[in-house]
Amino acid sequence: MFGYHPLLKIKKINVNVESYLNEIGEITCWLSNSTSVCTTLGVMVNQQMWFVKYSNVPQFITCLKQAVRFHTAVQHDSIPHLRNVFNTPDEFVLVYDWVDGTSLRIAWELLSIGIHPLVSEEIHPLDRFCALPATEIMDALDTIYDAHLVIAAKGFIAEDFYEGSMLYNFKEKKIYLCDFDLYHPGPFINEHNQLCGSTLFMAPEELQKGERIDETTNVFTLGRAAFVLLAGSSDSKDYWRGTEAMWQVAKRATSEDRRLRYQSIQDFVEAWRTAVAVNSVL
Repeated sequence: MFGYHPLLKIKKINVNVESYLNEIGEITCWLSNSTSVCTTLGVMVNQQMWFVKYSNVPQFITCLKQAVRFHTAVQHDSIPHLRNVFNTPDEFVLVYDWVDGTSLRIAWELLSIGIHPLVSEEIHPLDRFCALPATEIMDALDTIYDAHLVIAAKGFIAEDFYEGSMLYNFKEKKIYLCDFDLYHPGPFINEHNQLCGSTLFMAPEELQKGERIDETTNVFTLGRAAFVLLAGSSDSKDYWRGTEAMWQVAKRATSEDRRLRYQSIQDFVEAWRTAVAVNSVL
């Protein structure tokens, strides 16, 4: 890692990014899916894998620059490091550490060999994850919650957090988080009829123009993550794989009335961890 590195030390190039990547290494997989607004690649350079994300669309370049601001402020073991930023004549490019994990939204390894997951016989990654022992899912949730404690402490509010933001290493039982392009510094006002993201994770105020989006909104999102991962996206006790105390915490976090939710991520995570600590998994 010492000295000149053609991917980590470069700041500006005069050709498009994919041409450059093919010159210095090998593009091994295209990781974009139907929900992506940027192009994402896996590239091998000097016998090491890297994750590269870029766009040539001004609106999306703005989002990538927002991601740079986020990664400059926030570090957590579950969040891959942003290692470099550079420009081509038309593109803005981010270079991240590569992590070995399967997106819970789409099977990236299938895309890399040209098989679309919708026509594959492979089980969907989210279904595979939700079939894991409840204790393993709870460990992943704790990592998600811990990361968002750090994110909140740095003054950022989440937008567009959903199962596609999660990468899981099934062998090492470790979860990683990605896609922070729309995480905003400080509370903000919803200027759209619907914010970006999956409605499975979205609070009512994310679907209403003019509403305040803040930590209380994110409490709802994190509570929904518990229902998605521990109950197959249902909020019914019939499918819940945790305890009654955990269900009560998640249910309060996802109250339609924001005044009834935990008012901060800190309060929510403390309540969740207390519920986990004093009860055994069903």
